[in-house]
Amino acid sequence: MQKRVFLKRSVALAAAFAAAPFLAACGKADEKAPAAAASSAAPKAAAPAKVKVAVTAGPHADIVTKAAEVAKKNGLDVEVVEFTDYITPDTALAEKQLDIAVYQHEPFLQNFNRQKGTNLVVAAKAVVQPMGLYSNKIHALDAIPEGAKVAIPNDPSNGGRAIILLEKAGLVKVKEGAPALPTVHDVAENPKKLQLVELEAAQLPISISDLDIACVPMNYAVSGGLDVKKQGFYFESFDAPFALIIIAARPDNVESEPVKAFVKAYQSPEVAEFIRGKFNGQILPAWEAQK
Repeated sequence: MQKRVFLKRSVALAAAFAAAPFLAACGKADEKAPAAAASSAAPKAAAPAKVKVAVTAGPHADIVTKAAEVAKKNGLDVEVVEFTDYITPDTALAEKQLDIAVYQHEPFLQNFNRQKGTNLVVAAKAVVQPMGLYSNKIHALDAIPEGAKVAIPNDPSNGGRAIILLEKAGLVKVKEGAPALPTVHDVAENPKKLQLVELEAAQLPISISDLDIACVPMNYAVSGGLDVKKQGFYFESFDAPFALIIIAARPDNVESEPVKAFVKAYQSPEVAEFIRGKFNGQILPAWEAQK
């Protein structure tokens, strides 16, 4: 079973460096010296390539763990490092504590780069997973009562995504000139007087009993144990830009052989089959879904 490392808002730094081989010689060379020197200078087998991959708990961890199994067969060791928030993984990636991150859509990555002054890049497509509206009490848009308590993620990217989803559902209207990722302050019309509450994305599934509706990213819906068919009732389309999750890396390693090898393993037929079998169409392999 692939080993996972679990982290909560912190990254443990580890360093293991093998000592370089040394060559010492003294005294007068004899006829056997060349053979001995050749023997001592014989190259050692190269250490297997290794990458550390950041994920959020749930589907992304499951999928990357499967990709790690495929990668292992091809000589690449993958250490899966799980996080419970959205910010720390990219921070660790930018600081070179990790090599790859698989958990976010591209708008989130771009927003992180702007806010933190980093330049993380897209290495490849990962999966498609739409955000949806979930409830224990409501099962249709027209059943939403006035004053309903609606929770959205509190990070700027997924919060903006939730506002866009609510607008698409006809529940709110965003003011003219609002940014591409609107906030609750950009809502110009709210005919049902919805109470918009911001919570950390991981808290949304476990808080659903205290809410009328929660706007939940699919990875947290699955990892939080929500029943997508029974509790979910309105979703982004599979071709929505925010539904596409990407594999992120850095400019200095995105073209490296280990990162390319990981992408190849992730986008393998074995991983595609795993995704389709485990998630019943709720999450799709992006490299196939968008062909």
